Amino acid sequence: QVQLVESGGGLVQPGDSLRLSCAASGGTLSSSFMGWFRQAPGKEREFVATINWGGSIAYYADPVKGRFTISRDNAKNTVYLQMNGLKPEDTAIYYCAVRQDLSQRYSDARGYTRWGQGTQVTVSS
Repeated sequence: QVQLVESGGGLVQPGDSLRLSCAASGGTLSSSFMGWFRQAPGKEREFVATINWGGSIAYYADPVKGRFTISRDNAKNTVYLQMNGLKPEDTAIYYCAVRQDLSQRYSDARGYTRWGQGTQVTVSS
């Protein structure tokens, strides 16, 4: 099975940038999307971005469009989330996940079958 490990979170000020990494091991991710979700305290988990393994298709949630960029490096079996212009409302635990249930929408967490442990992002002045 595939294991996912997120890293790169931290405490930053509004307007700062962070790059999150999601390293996959224990298997291949061929023919699958990799996605990022986030969950703030007391709120539902929400979709952030997703990308196909070939890197030709990417989708973003409206609140992060123009600020976040999802990318991948197949040689390192790693997916990234570059976050620029961070805002306090971006504060959340960020999770990466593998999408394998294609009957669900790309933004629906129910379609993602493997999840990492999450990395904390805190944006505060």
